[in-house]
Amino acid sequence: MMWLDPGQPADSYYEVRPEITDAPKSKFRIKAGKTLSVRKWQASFSPEGQVDFTKTLSRIHRGGIHPSIRGEVWEFLLGCFDPNSTYEERSQIREQRRVQYANWKDTCRLMFPLIGSGRFITAPIINEKGEPILDPLVLLEANMGNEPGTDGALDASTLENLQKDTGPMSQKEIQWKLHLHQIGLDVKRTDRALVFFEKQENLAKLWDILSVYAWIDEDVGYCQGMSDLCSPMIILLENEADAFWCFERLMRRLRGNFRSTGRSVGVEAQLSNLAAITQIVDPKLHQHLETLGGGDYLFAIRMLMVLFRREFSFGDSLYLWEMMWALEYDPDLYFVYEDSDSASDNPDGSKGRTKSIRHYGKFERENMKSGVKEDAPLPISVFLVVSVLKEKSPKLLKEARGLDDVVKILNDIAGDLDAKKACVNAMKLHKKYLKQQAKKT
Repeated sequence: MMWLDPGQPADSYYEVRPEITDAPKSKFRIKAGKTLSVRKWQASFSPEGQVDFTKTLSRIHRGGIHPSIRGEVWEFLLGCFDPNSTYEERSQIREQRRVQYANWKDTCRLMFPLIGSGRFITAPIINEKGEPILDPLVLLEANMGNEPGTDGALDASTLENLQKDTGPMSQKEIQWKLHLHQIGLDVKRTDRALVFFEKQENLAKLWDILSVYAWIDEDVGYCQGMSDLCSPMIILLENEADAFWCFERLMRRLRGNFRSTGRSVGVEAQLSNLAAITQIVDPKLHQHLETLGGGDYLFAIRMLMVLFRREFSFGDSLYLWEMMWALEYDPDLYFVYEDSDSASDNPDGSKGRTKSIRHYGKFERENMKSGVKEDAPLPISVFLVVSVLKEKSPKLLKEARGLDDVVKILNDIAGDLDAKKACVNAMKLHKKYLKQQAKKT
């Protein structure tokens, strides 16, 4: 485990390959007295293992989490565990989840033996009718592995026989197998600047987790962008099953963005709200974007789908995420998720198990105090996008003469944004939005 001194950037922890010279540098610094340190985190536990999360949330909001404990704290922030649980209770839950993941992975391995083999595919294995495609690239990957000399390789004839002898497949299996090569292609592109992903075993772990998730979540399956959300989990959590469950919890928050019908995508509602809020806080910019043909701001879809992974350095995006989750924290999250039957359910549990408002994150407290009743309260990510647009408003108004210009200006901000400042501005915009909504009621 690498330990960072106060003042060190997070890039010291998430090592970038030396030949990559254009990767954004992290602005996040370990700050004594502000960043949640190992000592402060350990001191928040009772002898039995319950966590005093109230002070922890404010510390995360002020200065983020020390990288060495980030994965462990994220499990609480994302609702994997109840802070009031004991060490023994969490150990039992963790073991049950690891067994569940292993069972799902075994099911997937029976359908396609490369799951869990330490390699992955980047070419399709079946067509939409479920008929096998014996692509030479798939056979090469199966026989040689993506890294020669790796144990557990499947030879081409074994895979070919399995492809031929599987018999009729269910529609669910067909759909799942159609996802596998796209997952592989995305895995090869995800966070390739990091030394961590030079190792074949880490790429394969990412492919396995996303493949298993695609099997259990029939509604969503797999969509591009999910690899960006999953990648940090396997870097922060050494055990593959633990990383899977952290990703699964994050997807419970975000899966609505990835769900689509023939006529709409899940993120459209957020984009519509994004435009409405921008119209309130910066009407001149809103009108300019509308005039350019950017109605409902489709150019912002990537920011919402992958939570600013492309706009910030790797370390800063993790810092941004944990601040967001601390601000949005709901102490009932664990119970809401556990009461839900499966990953494909939309959790709708109600608040009320925790009596004191102080146990909630600041963003949630503002929602509760405002008295504004919303069926689906807007996530802080929408206000973060508004804050970015507002910060870049002068440049957009002056230089954008078409949507291509808008996209270019927003793409050029990579590594130029300050995560803490973006969160502070998002909270101010949220407060302004709530006041506007309260006037309508």
